[in-house]
Amino acid sequence: MAGEGELRESYRHFLAIPTRWIDNDVYGHVNNVRYYEFFDTVVNRYYIEAGGLDIYAGPVIGLVVETMCRYHEPLAYPETVDAGLRVAHLGRTSVRHEIGLFRAGVSSPAATGHFIHVFVDRASRRPAPIPERIRAALEKLRVG
Repeated sequence: MAGEGELRESYRHFLAIPTRWIDNDVYGHVNNVRYYEFFDTVVNRYYIEAGGLDIYAGPVIGLVVETMCRYHEPLAYPETVDAGLRVAHLGRTSVRHEIGLFRAGVSSPAATGHFIHVFVDRASRRPAPIPERIRAALEKLRVG
């Protein structure tokens, strides 16, 4: 069961993601690997829309260095998942995103987890400061 700090109200941004027929596995629920796709989608969509990330030609990109997911209850097609996003740590070159996946209208999450991104120079792959526009967008999601 999810903890109190993981309730819907503790997330700062949401993205509705419809499940697809192909997301269900033979056991009748969304397969565990799809949850990471939901995580990746909410994080990168936020970078693009709120932070102006140029995924094709920007000089700095974010690389995932750590992920984790806890499954609290199954999701299934044809549900729409509300992916909640917040920032637990914002450093000079890295950020820890925390994500909660919720059913519509439900306060407790079906899954919770995190993504840690390290920003790097696209060409050299060496750590680089988080671009200012992305940093400003991430500040809006910061908790604690």
